[in-house]
Amino acid sequence: MKQLYLLAGLSLLASPLLAQRTLIHCGNFFDGIGNAVQSQMTVVVEGNKITAIQKGYTSPAGQDRVVDLKTKTVLPGLIDMHVHIENETRRGATADRFTQNVPDVAYQAAKYAKTTLMAGFTTVRDLGGSGINVALRNAVNRGLVEGPRIFTVGKSIATTGGHADPTNGYRSDLMGDPGPLEGVINGPEEGRKAVRQRYKEGSDLIKITATGGVLSNAKDGQGPQFTEEELKAIVETAKDYGYPVAAHAHGAEGMKRAIRAGVQTIEHGTYMDDEAIELFKKNGTYYVPTIIAGKTVADSARTFGYYPALVTPKALAIGPKIQATFGKAYKAGVNIAFGTDAGVYIHGYNAKEFEYMVEAGMPPLAAVKSALMTNAKLLNMDTQIGSIETGKLADIIAVDGNPLQDVKTLQSVRFVMKDGKIYKQ
Repeated sequence: MKQLYLLAGLSLLASPLLAQRTLIHCGNFFDGIGNAVQSQMTVVVEGNKITAIQKGYTSPAGQDRVVDLKTKTVLPGLIDMHVHIENETRRGATADRFTQNVPDVAYQAAKYAKTTLMAGFTTVRDLGGSGINVALRNAVNRGLVEGPRIFTVGKSIATTGGHADPTNGYRSDLMGDPGPLEGVINGPEEGRKAVRQRYKEGSDLIKITATGGVLSNAKDGQGPQFTEEELKAIVETAKDYGYPVAAHAHGAEGMKRAIRAGVQTIEHGTYMDDEAIELFKKNGTYYVPTIIAGKTVADSARTFGYYPALVTPKALAIGPKIQATFGKAYKAGVNIAFGTDAGVYIHGYNAKEFEYMVEAGMPPLAAVKSALMTNAKLLNMDTQIGSIETGKLADIIAVDGNPLQDVKTLQSVRFVMKDGKIYKQ
């Protein structure tokens, strides 16, 4: 009798019910690799993988499930290389660090993660928070929270008083003297220690704030904030641990120092000059423009009291310049990676960046591809995400129109699948 039960159990394990396929019928289909949309295609998904791409609408068999997207354009899940998943802009947010507890930030981060996923961004690179971003990444990976696949720096690395020093704007008796543990360094050895601390905490990559910034409660928004020796020590140590380095930089001198040190990406790049452009091209460095963030901070700064007094003039001066800088860099042949600085604007509007990129002279096809295989390669995930190909993870979205003709259609995503699971239909 026990043998009969065992055989019945083995038979159940082999049942077609456990090998169910999902057939996605695509009216229009863009795989992220080619240069055109194809019509009437079927994407076959088993588990979390794409197992076939077939011409025409494949008929279901057995327990196959059909997803009818015959009136949509299907394309790979989008990748945003610059988000801040823990926070979101609002008037008076400066006080949050004194009033919010860790659980408060964690719950709102979970909300922002789901919003991002529902907007069609199935993978993001989180470039700075408190460390809750690391826990959120783990929770998403374990299926406890709905959100995009997250690659995070944990805490950004800054210099004393620099952009991302967490005590900027504090009362003097509260400032203390933060060090590598808190992501603040002075000198090459402290830079090495800060990288190792991020490794210990479980970060996926390193971010430095190579120049002043807009939203830090400090006067300077563009001057260099690391010495060449500090930058070299950070990048060398990061390389030892298999980490790429992203560098926030508005001013030209700071970004040139960072590029020479070997960073992978420059974020914002507002005051990029011709010498910096040549360094970008010579070193193969990628530029992540974050145009939407620039426009948002400039608009918000016009509302009295939205930002602290030190921030407002920086937002008004720097914010409006990023789109023109992007246009100049793209036309000069600088490598472009899609990134938005989500959190500086309201989460979920990431795809607005495509519209601004196209306005500045980038063709829709190039703009869309910058959020697909370009970013997948920078994340060293190009064999798994960034395109719809057999063997890759099933990260798939759909929109009403053709984004290669009207990129604005990406602002209204109708279907989201990540890792083979449907989150929005």
